[in-house]
This record gives sequence, structure tokens and C-alpha cells, in this order.
Amino acid sequence: MPLEEKERIIIPDENGEEHLFEVLFSFDVDQTGQSYIAVVPVDQKEEEEVEVFAFRYEDQNNEDDLSLFQIESDDEWEMVEEMLNTLTDEETN
Repeated sequence: MPLEEKERIIIPDENGEEHLFEVLFSFDVDQTGQSYIAVVPVDQKEEEEVEVFAFRYEDQNNEDDLSLFQIESDDEWEMVEEMLNTLTDEETN
């Protein structure tokens, strides 16, 4: 069975340098109508401790384009962490 191809996105940093990230998951929150995405840097993937980045996002007219927004509220972070923990638990079982 072929390995599932992970979705990858390029995110520029504050200096304009582009970095390649692998998408862990994305999800929508029906109560708020917001969408979230969690990604890991591709160059960290083989390391034991990888840093997970999460953003709120909005689709643009071009389906390959996303607008990413920093998550600023504690409530949003808790929700994203809960989703990440749920998905991580499912993968290890």
C-alpha cells in the first residue's frame, strides 16, 4: 500500500524567507465558523521533538491560497491543543 502523501504548504516568516511545512491536520469550529491548521516544519520531521505551529486560516478565492493568522486567545490555543492531543492519541492506538 503506498504511503499517503502529506499536504505541504509554504509559509514565509517575518523576514520573508519561505519555509516548507507539512500539514498535520486542519479543522473547522462550527460554533465560531473559524478554521484552524496545524503544521510542522519539514526539516524537523525526523527529529524526536518537533515544534508544532498552529494558525487560524481563511481560504482565499484561489483554493491554493490561505490567509494565516496568529492564534492569540488562550481559548483558541486550548481548543487546538485538545484537537492535537485527540489526533495524536488516535494515531498511537
